[in-house]
Amino acid sequence: MPIWKQLAICAVLLVAGAVAWVAFGSGTGGTAGPGDGPAISQDTGRGGASGRGAGRPGGGVFTVPVTTATINDRLQAIGTGRAAETVAVTPFASGRLTEILVRSGSTVEAGEIIARLDSQAEVIAVDRARFALEDAESRLERINQLRASNTATQVQVTEAQLGVENARLAVRDAELSLERRDIEAPISGVVGILPVSVGNYVTNSTEIASIDDRSAILVDFWAPERYAGAIEVGATLEASLIAQPNQVFRGEVSAIDNRVDAQSRTLRVEATIDNPSDTLRAGMSFQVVMTFPGETYPAVDPLAVQWGTDGAFVWAVNDGVASRVPVRVIQRNTDSILIAAEIDPGVQVVSEGIHLVREGGDVRIAQRRGETIPAVEARGS
Repeated sequence: MPIWKQLAICAVLLVAGAVAWVAFGSGTGGTAGPGDGPAISQDTGRGGASGRGAGRPGGGVFTVPVTTATINDRLQAIGTGRAAETVAVTPFASGRLTEILVRSGSTVEAGEIIARLDSQAEVIAVDRARFALEDAESRLERINQLRASNTATQVQVTEAQLGVENARLAVRDAELSLERRDIEAPISGVVGILPVSVGNYVTNSTEIASIDDRSAILVDFWAPERYAGAIEVGATLEASLIAQPNQVFRGEVSAIDNRVDAQSRTLRVEATIDNPSDTLRAGMSFQVVMTFPGETYPAVDPLAVQWGTDGAFVWAVNDGVASRVPVRVIQRNTDSILIAAEIDPGVQVVSEGIHLVREGGDVRIAQRRGETIPAVEARGS
């Protein structure tokens, strides 16, 4: 290779080495070069090598006061309403409908006739039974006269009396069959949409009409099992319609199931709401609200709860001295944790700067939540 080429390559290598030394040897955060100012170490961590409390004004910890919170004091559930009494009316016997005496939406009283079946055969049966009764009574009268003259025996008298009783039973049976051709309302209430018409042939399983007693509405809802011991029969509640939340109705618990459902871990509860204005209907959905005394626990910031080999604990600060307080977590919320511990409301617990705290050690509080930190000016070299 010619000498001039070798010289050119050496020159390029020297220039590259100089550029690399400038780029990596004199950069910020590296070893200071000759003539440079002192190197600056930036440590934004909470426990850096610059000493305890580096990066925190005053080198202290942040604390928050222990508050209180109440749980299980309010129950909200969705329930479904049903009428106080509901009956699907069916006839006692088969036959053809000859008359329907009510219409949909009619209000009926218990015992009121709402429809009739054809009854010609039953009328004839009643007349036949009555004639048989008259004949049996006449025969008994003749036998008694003969017995008075010792012409008839006592056995004949007994047989005649038995014939009269059987004839009376036959009359009652025929009259009952005739009465059952009239279909009566078993309860008082409002008639629903009629599924049959005059002329339809019906059997004892055919629904003639449905009647709802809406003087009160029963609301069935399911409560979580943690409320099982708090809900009692007679307890008051408020219920609002899902479709009309502005209307609030008051009621009371009328029945509680005897067991908790093993699948859903809920308890069935029945509430009764008076409906004097007849504004509520069966099948409506309700939002039920019940209130209870509840259970009150200390509440701390989620950052204050720490975990060790023996469980959860918090650092409490009393008169500037830290102490470790074991706790048991009751409930986790988005902004607080409810605990069971021997700690009073208002006591300050450490939420930030945990690594600076030791059992029985002095603690300097840098800031309590809600206070401002003095501004720190940044000075150049």
